[in-house]
Amino acid sequence: MLISKKINEFVVLDTESVFTALAKMNQNHKRIVFVVSDDGHLVGSFSDGDFRRWLTSMENHELALEMPVSKAMNINPVRVLPETNATEIEKLLKNGVEIVPVVDKAGRVISIALPEEQGIVIGKHTITEDSPAYLIAEIGNNHNGDIKLAKHLVDLAVEANADSVKFQMRDMASLYKAGNDQDDSADLGAQYTMDLLSRFQLTNDELIEVFDYCKTKGLTPLCTPWDLKSLEVLEAYGMEAYKVASADFTNHELLEALAATGKPLICSTGMCTEAEIKASVAFLQKRGVQFVILHCNSTYPTPFKDVNLAYMPRMREVTGALVGYSGHERGISVPVAAVTLGARVVEKHFTIDKSMEGNDHKVSLLPEEFAEMVKQIRQVEEALGNSEERQLTQGEMLNRETLAKSLVASKTISEGTAITRDMLSVKSPGQGLQPIYIDELIGKKAKRDLVVGDFFYESDLKDEVIKAKDYSFNRPFGIPVRYHDYAVLTEKSNFDFVEFHLSYQDMNLNLADFFSGTQSIGFAVHSPELFAGDHIMDLASCDADYRAHSVKELNRVCDITRELKAYFPKTENPVIVINAGGFKTTGFIKASERAALYEQIAAELDKVNQEGVEVIIQTMPPFPWHFGGQSYHNLFVDPDEIQSFCERFNYRICYDVSHSMMACSYYGWDLHDFTLKVGKYTAHMHVVDALGVDGEGVEVGQGDVNFDQLSTDLNQVAEGVQFIPEVWQGHKNNGEGFWKALQFLEDKKI
Repeated sequence: MLISKKINEFVVLDTESVFTALAKMNQNHKRIVFVVSDDGHLVGSFSDGDFRRWLTSMENHELALEMPVSKAMNINPVRVLPETNATEIEKLLKNGVEIVPVVDKAGRVISIALPEEQGIVIGKHTITEDSPAYLIAEIGNNHNGDIKLAKHLVDLAVEANADSVKFQMRDMASLYKAGNDQDDSADLGAQYTMDLLSRFQLTNDELIEVFDYCKTKGLTPLCTPWDLKSLEVLEAYGMEAYKVASADFTNHELLEALAATGKPLICSTGMCTEAEIKASVAFLQKRGVQFVILHCNSTYPTPFKDVNLAYMPRMREVTGALVGYSGHERGISVPVAAVTLGARVVEKHFTIDKSMEGNDHKVSLLPEEFAEMVKQIRQVEEALGNSEERQLTQGEMLNRETLAKSLVASKTISEGTAITRDMLSVKSPGQGLQPIYIDELIGKKAKRDLVVGDFFYESDLKDEVIKAKDYSFNRPFGIPVRYHDYAVLTEKSNFDFVEFHLSYQDMNLNLADFFSGTQSIGFAVHSPELFAGDHIMDLASCDADYRAHSVKELNRVCDITRELKAYFPKTENPVIVINAGGFKTTGFIKASERAALYEQIAAELDKVNQEGVEVIIQTMPPFPWHFGGQSYHNLFVDPDEIQSFCERFNYRICYDVSHSMMACSYYGWDLHDFTLKVGKYTAHMHVVDALGVDGEGVEVGQGDVNFDQLSTDLNQVAEGVQFIPEVWQGHKNNGEGFWKALQFLEDKKI
C-alpha cells in the first residue's frame, strides 16, 4: 500500500460536471474520483458504477454529462483519518474498496491510499520500487555544534542535488545511564563518543531553526530521534518521517513510539543479525508501519570486504520490504552499485572537511563527491532500463540504417513474380529488410517492379499493400521530400506543398537538373543541421567564429530558397525550418543562463538576409540526435520560453509535435497546455508521434501523443497552419510511411 499526497488527479469539485469527473477517472485509471467542496472537504465519491446507475435514470443523456457531479455522487464514501493503522486501511482495500481517501479531523482530503503500490511518501518524493533512489545527505552532527555550519552544509547539499538532509537529536540526560557524558565506568570508545556528542550537539531550538531553513531551500529535513524525549520534540515540530539508527532497530520501545506517530520510517540494520532484522520487521508490519529498510554495516570506515552488498536481494526477500543502503565506506562506488541491486534509498554522511574532529567526518563525502555520487546514480538508474522485451533504441535505429545490411534485388523482378534465392543479394546500407528474413521472403510474390539494387521492406512480407490516395484536411498538407524523389512522390497524392529536406551536399546541386518549368504546388525548406566539415548549426555557440560560420551557411540556405521560388511561385514567402542551436554534449545548463543564449540567437538572425523568405525555429526535444550522438538541448524546448522569444523578437516557429511530446514526457508537462501556449506563434508543423523522452522513430498512433486532443487544440489555436507528417524513414518503399501517417491523421481530423 502507498499513501500518496498527490491528490489532484483523484478529486473534483462538487460544482464541476459529470463529464469533468469522467475525464479525471480516465486520467487516473482508477475508475473513481472523490468529490470535494471549495474548501477541500470530502462530500462524496463518484465511480464508474455510480455513473452507470445514475445515467440509466436520466432521460436526456447528453444533458446529463453537463450536470454537476454532486447530482450523481455517492454521499457516503469510505474514509479514514491520518492516524488510522495501515493494517486497517489494507483490510478496507482488500474488501473491495478501490482507493481510500485520508481526511484530517476537519474532513479535508489530505492524501490517498493506493493498494497496488508499496512505498512511502516523504515531502514531494514518492519512494517505490520504480522510483529514482531517494538520496540523503547525512549531516548528523558534522556541524560540530555550529548552527552557521549546519546551514552552510544544507546549502551545499542543495547544490549537490541531495533529495534530503538528515540530522540527529539526543536528550543526553535520558539517553545515557549516567545521565550525562561523564560516565567513568564507560569504556574508552563510549567515553570518546559521549564527549563528542556533549560538545558538538545543537540545541533543540537550533535544530528546529535548521529544519525550517531546509524547507526554505526546498529540502525535506529528516532526523533520527535517539530517545523518546527527542521523539516528543520532533513530533511537536511536525517531522514528516523518521530515520531509525542501526543502534535502535532492536529497540522495540522506541519502535513502538515511532509506529504510533503513523509516519514513514527509514530503518538502518547495521549491527543486527538476520533474526533480529526479521523480528523488528515483523514488529513494524504488525503495527501497519510504512517503512524502508536499509542494508548497513556500522563500521567506521567499513572495509570493502565487509560491505556485503550481495545481501540486499536476500534482505528484500526475507523482509518483503523496500530496501536501501546506508554506507560508511570510503568513496562512492558502493552506493552506486547498491542502486543496481535495488536500493531505493541511499544515505551517505556529508561534511565540509574530513579532517574535522569526530569519527563521522572520516567516512563522509565532501560536497563535490556527493554531487558526483548523485550524478553517477542517476546515470546508472537511466542505464538500468527494464527487463521487458528488448527494443531498438533511437540511436541503434539510426546506426542500423547506416551500418547494417539489407536484402536487395540482384536482378530485375516484375510485379507478381515469385521471388527465388538467386534474385536476392545482401548489401549495405541497412535501410531495407534485414537479411534474417531471407527464407521468409523467398516464395513471396513481388508487389511491385524492382530493378537491381532496389531494397525489399517489411511490407514485402505482408499481404497488405499500402498505397497513397487523395487526402482531405482542413489545412494545407504536404510531405518531406528530397530533390531526387520529389517528382516520384508528389504524383501520388493531392499535396498542397512539399518540404525540401536539404543536406549540405544538396546545397551544391543545380536545381535545373531536377525541376523544369513552373510547379503547381507550394514549398517549404528544412535547413540542414549538419554542414560540410562536421559543422552543426549553432547560433548560440560561445565561439564567435563558429556562430559566424553558422550564419554564413544559413544565408546560403536562404539564397537557395529564393532560387526555388522561381520554380514554385505559388509560395510567396516560403518558411525555412532551422534548428537554431543551444545544445550541449555534457548536460543541461541552468535556466538562468538561457536568456542570454536566446538574445544571442536573435542577434545572429539579424545578420541573415530573410528577404522573401521566413526563418522559423523548430521546437526541440530535450535529447536530440545530432550527428555524432545524443545531445542535451536547452533552447526552444520550454513553451513559456518559446512564447517569450516569439513575442519579443517577432519570430514564428515550426511546431514539431514529436519533439515537444518528448519534452513534455521528460519534464512532466502536458502537451495540451504546450500546444495552447505555442499555437498562435506557429507557422508550420511537423505532426508525428513520439515515445518516451527520445523515441522519434515510433509509428504515428503508437506513441504518447493523444491525437484526439491534439486535433481539437490545433483547430483552436493553429487553424489553417500547414503541416507535414515528418515520419522517420517515411519515404521508404515509395513513401508507405507517409501514406499510413496521413490516413491516420485524416481520420483524426488534424
